Amino acid sequence: MEAAAGGAEPAGGCAGAPEEPVVSLADVLAENEELEKEARAVLGGSDHERCSYSQGAVKRQALYACSTCTPPGEEPAGICLACSYECHGTHKLFELYTKRNFRCDCGNSKFKNLQCKLFPEKGKVNSGNKYNHNFYGLYCVCKRPYPDPEDEIPDEMIQCIVCEDWFHGRHLGAVPPESGDFHEMVCQACMNCCAFLWAYTSQLAVPTVTKVTSLEDERIVLNVKETEEQNREVKKESGGDLQGKIKEEEQVEQYNEPSTSSGSKCPETVTKNDKPVCKLQELQTKQSLKKDAATFWPSNWRSKLCTCKDCLKMYSELDVQFLIDECDTVLAYENKGTSDQETDRRDPLMDTLNSMNRVQQVELICEYNDLKTELTDYLRRFADEGTVVKREDIQQFFEEFQSRKRRRTNRMQYYCS
Repeated sequence: MEAAAGGAEPAGGCAGAPEEPVVSLADVLAENEELEKEARAVLGGSDHERCSYSQGAVKRQALYACSTCTPPGEEPAGICLACSYECHGTHKLFELYTKRNFRCDCGNSKFKNLQCKLFPEKGKVNSGNKYNHNFYGLYCVCKRPYPDPEDEIPDEMIQCIVCEDWFHGRHLGAVPPESGDFHEMVCQACMNCCAFLWAYTSQLAVPTVTKVTSLEDERIVLNVKETEEQNREVKKESGGDLQGKIKEEEQVEQYNEPSTSSGSKCPETVTKNDKPVCKLQELQTKQSLKKDAATFWPSNWRSKLCTCKDCLKMYSELDVQFLIDECDTVLAYENKGTSDQETDRRDPLMDTLNSMNRVQQVELICEYNDLKTELTDYLRRFADEGTVVKREDIQQFFEEFQSRKRRRTNRMQYYCS
């Protein structure tokens, strides 16, 4: 922080001296816990000790690309979390977050001078893997790295759930809603490939503001006309006959039960003519607003996609069967990772104690108790006086604590000699 030029001298301080930011211990612990939680969520669902190759194409796992072994110009390859530690620990890696249905490539024919240390008996290639420019450290339609040293515009990167590429919020054709308002995004290109999703947008998608933008010009132009049309359409749907809407919702509930990863058919709603009803066909009879823009979706929206026989066939032909699998979501993966980590979380102090002999264990416990007692007494003085604990106060405590420890150690050596 720089002192304000020409400003008045702070009360009780030196002229021009910047005020040291005050951070409470609770804030530090809370921030550290949040960082640990994020790490557990992303990495917790992946094994950090064993190569995932033996599991085949893993449904979802943390992946990395090694720029040292497979630089641009070479065939793209992805490695699992364990191999990133054991086989590529000193290499330049690109973090790919998570990918679905991927099998670890480490040490196969794409790596000319490296053999996997954890699972060397790999096939030459994994034909079922899918790759994109993310494996070279490039993202979005602008094909730029992240973080981008040449990009001075602060922007959030959002992952498309279909192609799994990452996009700048300003390159999605629509202004993204607040991050807490949506859980998943489908990019412009994937909406064109999965055009059937447009039929669901009026009922399920989170409303957005359409914009027109180019990669060269970052100015945002709001398309007010389309937005007003979309609002009128929403009002028209919400302002209709209440009884008719209730009947329609009751009918939707009958065959929109959450689907499972097995892709089971949705229960068929029987009409007076005893014919199965396709939710998608019903929605397609209504007018839907198609735009060249990404779409944003709330949690559990996948469970409301139709799973009739014809729709299941369409998902298979488009290779998007994962859309009806609630366990495919990144949120499900993160929740599983967090849950597994909390279950298996070990106390580092106990791990250290178990590796010591009896004498070392007693000494460590005594040292820990001394530190805990003295630090508690030291901090209590500040609490009683209502004063802030600063960095130099903590440094002074540990310096004095180490000095007292050395004096105790020296006296013990003197008496034992």
